[in-house]
Amino acid sequence: MTTSQIAFLKGHGTENDFVIVPDPDNLIDLPASAVAVLCDRRAGIGGDGLLHVVRSAAHPEARAMAGEAEWFMDYRNADGSIAEMCGNGVRVFARHLHRAGLVDAGDLAIATRGGVKRAHLAKNGDITVSMGRAVLPPDGVAVTVGDRTWPALNVNMGNPHAVAFVDDLADAGALLSVPRFAPESVYPDGVNIEFVVDRGERHVAMRVHERGSGETRSCGTGACAVAVAAARRDGIDPALTGEPATYTVDLPGGRLVITELPDGEIEMTGAAVIVAEGTIDASFRETALS
Repeated sequence: MTTSQIAFLKGHGTENDFVIVPDPDNLIDLPASAVAVLCDRRAGIGGDGLLHVVRSAAHPEARAMAGEAEWFMDYRNADGSIAEMCGNGVRVFARHLHRAGLVDAGDLAIATRGGVKRAHLAKNGDITVSMGRAVLPPDGVAVTVGDRTWPALNVNMGNPHAVAFVDDLADAGALLSVPRFAPESVYPDGVNIEFVVDRGERHVAMRVHERGSGETRSCGTGACAVAVAAARRDGIDPALTGEPATYTVDLPGGRLVITELPDGEIEMTGAAVIVAEGTIDASFRETALS
């Protein structure tokens, strides 16, 4: 991790929290070990992940998207591993760009490893993100906690999810370790696992174990995957009905509203908050992040 002074911010979307590192010209080296320390809740700043804010043209993984989106969300999990996408992260990323005066309110394009995502910053503070289309691979999946196993729907939102409907959210246990899933070959790079219960008509609640981060208070792509899984379970497919399907998804950290449009595009609406900003201490940087 190199540069003379490193600024950071802290933000969250429905309590899915992130360390934000602005780095427009991609000058800061962020090895996995440094990200893990920064995201550590006792030894670092603390977060479910890290948002590295880089101009698309300055990052080798995003240059091809620079014509569509000026900014690239270089997202890292709390353990430092690289992830394709983070729905709550996109909202917080957009909030930071607007707060910093780098973009105007209204429509915004953001490059991610899961493709270019479209966001809309509304006057009431909510941010809607077009999350792309869900892919439902045909592979059969099951997830296990303790001695209980549930069938799960395999949903890909730019990152992989396994969605299991349970009788009670407590059935997922403490989620201190990764729930088992089978067959393991379906998710060679790991998977986000959602446990879901019904709260009412087109209204569900969920818990999630995110790969590389553990249980988190919220997961945007997970909420999208859950809404799609719930719709298919309920016999609803907007591509067939021609009508959008909206589900309210309650997470431990708040509420997201997910709408699947007839063309398959999925929109996620929720809040995003910047909590604080500061500078990483020089001595900490030299010892812990070297």
